[in-house]
This record gives sequence, structure tokens and C-alpha cells, in this order.
Amino acid sequence: MSPDVGQLDEAAFDDALRDNPDDALALLAELSGATDERLRALARQLAGRVMVDVVRTGSTRRPGIGRLRHRRADLSTGELDIDRGLEAIASARARGEAPALDELMSREWSKPELALCLVVDRSGSMGGDRLATAAVAAAACLWRAPIDTSVIAFSDDAFVLAGQGSGRAPENVVTDLLRLRGHGTTDLALGLRTAATQLERSRASRKVTILLSDARPTAGSDPAAAARSLDELVIVAPADDDAEAMAFAAATGARCVSVAGPSSIPDAIGYALFG
Repeated sequence: MSPDVGQLDEAAFDDALRDNPDDALALLAELSGATDERLRALARQLAGRVMVDVVRTGSTRRPGIGRLRHRRADLSTGELDIDRGLEAIASARARGEAPALDELMSREWSKPELALCLVVDRSGSMGGDRLATAAVAAAACLWRAPIDTSVIAFSDDAFVLAGQGSGRAPENVVTDLLRLRGHGTTDLALGLRTAATQLERSRASRKVTILLSDARPTAGSDPAAAARSLDELVIVAPADDDAEAMAFAAATGARCVSVAGPSSIPDAIGYALFG
């Protein structure tokens, strides 16, 4: 990317991204763990922007977040909208009375349509292509449901990088993901149970868990029961190693899509969610 130690040539990277996006994204993910501190920081800073840009240029956002609406205060549990009630308040004050609730307006968020929980398998070797795929997947989920998305990384333990409803910026979540390196065994049931706990916090009418994994458990309890307890489960598996993920999906009523590399993630998730 640059002939100088500790330097990152963004123009050269943009050329590489255009010519071979999967290799370029994998390399950027690898550089985010470089031993050179300055290069590592530059790579992570660039990656946060690039992963989100890949999603923005390749996806159409569908409805997912709730909308702010106004209702009569006597029919709502939301907060009073003082600006819209100034006339009623002034009129009531002139009469020496308190304004009636049916004369005031409140504002409340409507129920969001879509909540997502991305569950990233970080067991074993996680670098390069797998790391870039996870980062783009996180950006894609946060792009489609920017408020009501959680992101979990698991192996023999589970770590919540973004809690449900936290509204964390995609760039920050991507940066945190890129700090991860593979370790531990694969407790798939734990990852799915953690997703269920996160999605319980959502009021969305549709709750989807997206599992980024080959679905090959090596520890923990049988993950089938945890999978069946979820409202919807989509498994995103590597195209060159998707046999067990396909079988697990068929056994649990989930859907499985295969991806060849990180650049195909936005379309794969869009297809899995909306057909």
C-alpha cells in the first residue's frame, strides 16, 4: 500500500478496491492488526469509512427504523410537544385554567419494523477475509436498521460490541470488530442465546438474527434449540465451506446464504431479508 513504513497510500488502496474489492478489503483488515502502531491506526481509521462506503454504494436502505409521530396528548403515552401546544397553553392561562389534554399534542416513536442482531463467529483463525466479511456485515446491518441493531462476537464466550438500541455509529463498531482476532472454541448455542437476549429488548415487529459462521459447533450445548427459539435466523456462510451451515439451516427452519467474499455481503443480507 505504501513504500514507507507506517504509511498508508489511500489512493493506491482505492485503485485496489476498484480492481479487486475482496482482496483489498481483506488486506485492509489484516493491516488493522499490523505491528506498526501508526500503520495499524491508519488502517483502522480508513477501514471504518471504507466498510461503510461499500455498504452505502451497494445497498438500498429499506424501512426499518421507527418514525416520530404526533398524537393528541390524551391518546398518547409520549412526551408533550410544547411547541405545538403553545396556543392552547396561552389560551388556558388567559382563562385561569390548566389546558386540557385533548387540546395538547404529544410526540412518540412509532414501532420500528425491523430489528437485527448480527452474531459473528470469532473462534479459530479470524483474519483477513473473514475479518473483513464480519466488518462489512456489521456495517450492512447498522445501515439497514441504524438504531435497532446489535452486534455480538462469540467463541467460547460472547462479547456485545453494540447493544440493541444503542445506536452506535457503524464506523465505531467496525473499528471495534477489526480489533478482534480469532480464539477459542465455537459455542454456537451461546452466541444464539445472547442474540435472543438482545432482541428481547426490541419493540420491532420483525426480529432477525444474522449468524456469520460455518455453523460448526465445537463446544457448548446443542445449538438447535437456541436456533429454533429465535423469531428468524439467517446464516451467512463462506461459499467454500457452507455444507454444515446449509444442513443446520434445514434442520432448524433457518435460511442460509453463501458469500464468496466481503464485497458480496450487502447484497446477500439484502436478499436474505427482503428477497
